[in-house]
Amino acid sequence: MATLGIDGTGQRLLRRLNPGPGGWQVGLATVATVGVAVGLSALLIAVTGGSPTASAKALYQGSMASPAAWSTSLLYVAPLLLVAVGACVSARSGFFNIGQEGQVLIGALAGAWVGLRLAVPGPLLLVLVLLASVVGAGIWAGLSALMYRFRGVNIVVSTMLMTFLAQQLVSFAVNTPWLLQESRLGRGTLSPQSNPVPENARLASLGDYPNLQLNGGLVLAVVVAVALALVMARTRWGFRLKMVGLNPATARHAGVRVGALGGIALAISGALAGLAGALLLTSPVSTNRLQPGMSLNIGWDGLLVALVARNNPLLAIPVAVLFGVLRAGGSFLAATGVPSFLVDVVKALLVLAFVAPPVVIGMLRRRRLADQPATPTSTPTAPPATSTPPAPPAAAASTGPADTSAPVAGSAQAAPDTSTAPVPGPRTTAPPPADPGDAGTTGTKDAMEGRLA
Repeated sequence: MATLGIDGTGQRLLRRLNPGPGGWQVGLATVATVGVAVGLSALLIAVTGGSPTASAKALYQGSMASPAAWSTSLLYVAPLLLVAVGACVSARSGFFNIGQEGQVLIGALAGAWVGLRLAVPGPLLLVLVLLASVVGAGIWAGLSALMYRFRGVNIVVSTMLMTFLAQQLVSFAVNTPWLLQESRLGRGTLSPQSNPVPENARLASLGDYPNLQLNGGLVLAVVVAVALALVMARTRWGFRLKMVGLNPATARHAGVRVGALGGIALAISGALAGLAGALLLTSPVSTNRLQPGMSLNIGWDGLLVALVARNNPLLAIPVAVLFGVLRAGGSFLAATGVPSFLVDVVKALLVLAFVAPPVVIGMLRRRRLADQPATPTSTPTAPPATSTPPAPPAAAASTGPADTSAPVAGSAQAAPDTSTAPVPGPRTTAPPPADPGDAGTTGTKDAMEGRLA
């Protein structure tokens, strides 16, 4: 532990924690950190002059107290879920897309262009609007993959910078009369927004106010999340996607086209973010007009949903519901005198509460494994050699008188008497070289061999 810079307290903490292969440590740590996040949120509200109890009540009334409140929360869940699922796909491939905010705007821009320029009757116009949003945002995200492929531009940097470019494009489109700026009515002042999309280009809802209303976008988002979860878990394409994310070199050696697969995953992520922009354009969550700020930070919040869900599309569904509740109830905090931006602080604390525990537990586990002394591996030892009578060495060139008192070279005992010496067996191994220093012994061996012959 001394090499790791941890004192005695840290050592005792590691011994008590003892992170194992299971996930119960992560679960307990997550519960603890969520409690700390809620406590810090209440403390911030109290410091700013508000009442934590009144704020919690207002948050509940604005998001879950009535069917109408639930309807508003679920309207936000659909685009958040689509962005989160797209982020899960790109992160699984190792291509981290953080430009969802701009891709939402590009999807809304492409959908508004098709919806306002094409005079198509019936629900076919809605289908075309959704397809245009998907294709437009997918191509926009694919540009980052091309820049990475041909110029080596970092994916994170390019997707983030293209977000600002998308904001400028939408602002230019809604401020240019020959593009998408709204039509002038009389002498009224023109606003930086487009005309509302036609009625047949809007998503329908099940139910009437004040009862629960389920918009078609929520059904579409859940279906997409479940379908992509099955594809990534049960298909060859999903396995290759995971392989590329874990080890691109191994995937390339296995014949996977890493660049093409990562680019496709990035394009799918952008396409789903564009579909979320189409839902903002065609659902009651907005004014059904293209506006520069219509994304409402859905792209950033959807990325947070994916982080909390740990890139699991199915787990992203309940997390998106949680974020939708926070977003819908945040507008009611102003009635209690609490700034609405504190909702963003609460969301940030919750993200840290859900993301930090597995990272900390993994770090502690690695440190504990590094601190454990290396146990020597048991290696099989050779069996002891059996004692066999040594083979007599070859006869030397010079012979002398027999000297039975001289010891045999290399032996621990003196040579036995030749009259009682047993008859040695046949030689099976090459005789060792004779020691020139034992001339007397050589004569004894010669005499013994002559008797045996």
